[in-house]
Amino acid sequence: GQWDPKNQRPELWNLYNGRHKRGEHIRVFPISNWTELDIWQYIEREEIEIPSIYYAHRRDVIKRDGMLLAITPFLSLLPDEVPEEMLVRFRTVGDATCTGAVESPASNPAEVIIEVAAARITERGATRADDRISEAGMEDRKREGYF
Repeated sequence: GQWDPKNQRPELWNLYNGRHKRGEHIRVFPISNWTELDIWQYIEREEIEIPSIYYAHRRDVIKRDGMLLAITPFLSLLPDEVPEEMLVRFRTVGDATCTGAVESPASNPAEVIIEVAAARITERGATRADDRISEAGMEDRKREGYF
């Protein structure tokens, strides 16, 4: 089956929900209370190798609705949009048509940590169009079978 958020029992006040009916799904998020900064500090401390897309690189992007979207075969340019090469990195990775990059020179975990610590907007608010449309945008797309 496919995950349906309305069929998941509530897990309130940090209590573990051990009830599981036949056919129900269980989701586990061991780091769900971690911030983006926590994750980068962990990456640095444990010397974890991550994909280069999370670090600064030159890429053609367009500016749309306050976001920098990478030029890909999946992105249709609007008549007034002109691609521009910029030094960017991605704070999250998802559908290229609605996941934005951020302008950044950060090329290693220490530099990303400095950047994230100074950021005044979360990665979701800064780079994901779904979260600008609706707080439940991702869940809506899951229900529609997008993922």
